[in-house]
Amino acid sequence: MEKQKKRKLKKRYWLLLDLAIVVVVFILLLYKPAHYNPDKLGGAGENSKQVSPYLTHELSPQFYNGVQRGEPFELVVTESGVNDIIRRSRWPKESGSVRFSAPEVLFMADGIMLRTTANIKGVEFVVTFVINPIIYQDGLLNLKVETVKVGAMNITLLAKIIARRMYQQQLAGSPIDTEQLSVKVAASLLNDEPFEPVFNIEDKKVRAEKITIEKQRLIIHIVPVSG
Repeated sequence: MEKQKKRKLKKRYWLLLDLAIVVVVFILLLYKPAHYNPDKLGGAGENSKQVSPYLTHELSPQFYNGVQRGEPFELVVTESGVNDIIRRSRWPKESGSVRFSAPEVLFMADGIMLRTTANIKGVEFVVTFVINPIIYQDGLLNLKVETVKVGAMNITLLAKIIARRMYQQQLAGSPIDTEQLSVKVAASLLNDEPFEPVFNIEDKKVRAEKITIEKQRLIIHIVPVSG
């Protein structure tokens, strides 16, 4: 009789422990960072029909004029400007059964943080990515994904495995022009593949030689490429 009571107590203990773990995991997944306010970061509405003034009046002229001079220069990208460009795109965006909205980019000393809200069947989670752009000694650029979180739960390893599998399936499924910049960026983010950061602007070529991330701004040192 005493043994049966002990068994029952032991079963209840493990049941309560399993339940506690499930509750903790659920709380971690639903965690929302204190300084992230999706209500203020929603879709751009009517503004989504307009191109960002920061892109047309500041960033593009700064880049184009620097390239035309044919000398090394620094392209300064501001956090507020990048967020203005992003928010003027149409949101939310859907990928499969997941709806993404309220994106926000933060430039920090240890990397670039992207936060967004993911809605899965009516349940909302905050997904956070931290990306560290690294230029190696051989000049190749890798957009290294350092951290992936859902709420407060770190899922970096799992996310990388899934991303790599998705990328490989995409390669196997249909022909892809691996010379396209968008494909190179995707390969770097999803499959950890570095690429040569050389860009053609009309009849000129330039290379990103160094990337520095500071609080609220990103500085790209660009040099002309001869030939």
